Amino acid sequence: MEACGLIVEYNPFHNGHQYHVEKAREQSKADCLIAVMSGSFLQRGEPAIIDKFHRAKAALASGVDIVIELPYAYAVQSSRYFAKGAVLSLHALGASSICFGSESGEIAPFYDGVRRLNEKRQTYDELVKRYLKQGLSYPEASSKAYQDIGIEGLDLFQPNNILGFSYVRTIVEHQLPIRALTIKRKSSHYHDVEIKGKIASATSIRKALKKHALTDELVQAIPEATKEQLLNYKEKAGIWHDWDRYFPLLHYRVMTMTKEQLNEIHGVDEGIEGRIIEAMKRAENFNDLLKLVKTKRYTQVRLQRMFVHILTNTTKKQMEPFLKKNEAPYIRLLGMTENGRAYLNRVKKALDMPLIVNLNKMSDELYLDERALRAYYSILPDEKRLELFQQEFQLPIIYP
Repeated sequence: MEACGLIVEYNPFHNGHQYHVEKAREQSKADCLIAVMSGSFLQRGEPAIIDKFHRAKAALASGVDIVIELPYAYAVQSSRYFAKGAVLSLHALGASSICFGSESGEIAPFYDGVRRLNEKRQTYDELVKRYLKQGLSYPEASSKAYQDIGIEGLDLFQPNNILGFSYVRTIVEHQLPIRALTIKRKSSHYHDVEIKGKIASATSIRKALKKHALTDELVQAIPEATKEQLLNYKEKAGIWHDWDRYFPLLHYRVMTMTKEQLNEIHGVDEGIEGRIIEAMKRAENFNDLLKLVKTKRYTQVRLQRMFVHILTNTTKKQMEPFLKKNEAPYIRLLGMTENGRAYLNRVKKALDMPLIVNLNKMSDELYLDERALRAYYSILPDEKRLELFQQEFQLPIIYP
């Protein structure tokens, strides 16, 4: 059996993701689709709108065969480390290909771009430093440097192209036997805020959910399985998760920390800790805080990641061992179909890292994920929080 990997967040799973699943199976000719999915908090530094278990159920009902969790240490990171953690996890499970959505829609420019970067690495690094000194954010500095070293045919100012470039870069740099495939994103743009037909961005779907719940317009943009899991989670938890609900906890954390303690948190550097403390004294909500702290150098996404690490009390010292690893630290299995189970039975004996099915079989390295999940559920009433956390101690989801 051959497997194709998908690197996802499914926040929530929508018709665009359904299209990706179908095209990935078609292009890769794989027998099994493995999704490595962010858990409680996401790459852009946001809480998932519903928890990972309900998102995994929607994915399994929609054509994915195996869902594993991307460790927290890689999930809330820049594209480089996000890609590294995801691709190495898929390699550990024997995936022979990965398929990602991109604004480009052609795979050759990604491989050509990585080759060009490797040829011009020193020049690229120097250009990034120069642009950072000019006050640009790291994503802007990096994208301009890519342009300056002659990467052509690939717009590396576009979010999905940036992620795809990082996936291919990881494959090439680690010399992995994985073939990268890409499909062109259909209809909606990543940052679209309004639903426009049956293919809509996850951003627009989340916005609509928070304002109007499950309208007819929203329902046409998601599979039936997603509608079911959204309703199930809302019934159990009573809320959709967003940053505003965590703001009181973040306020408490920041207001009870010294500058020195804040500086120990992963992502807090260059003296930003003083600015955060002063901004928190004036902020009335999360958006206020972002506006008060944000600069050209510190983008909203960079700040949101930083705030997640403050919320979860994740320090530079705790994160460092993960970022230095050149293999997946463990595989956390969330769910599978019968086809997925057959694939796992074939490959699990060759795994040289822990395969974790629940917290009863917990690896010592899983503590960051457990802490993130406890922080994620912390805004719920006691009974609901305890009930949902108990999912961690159950066996993986088997669909159907």
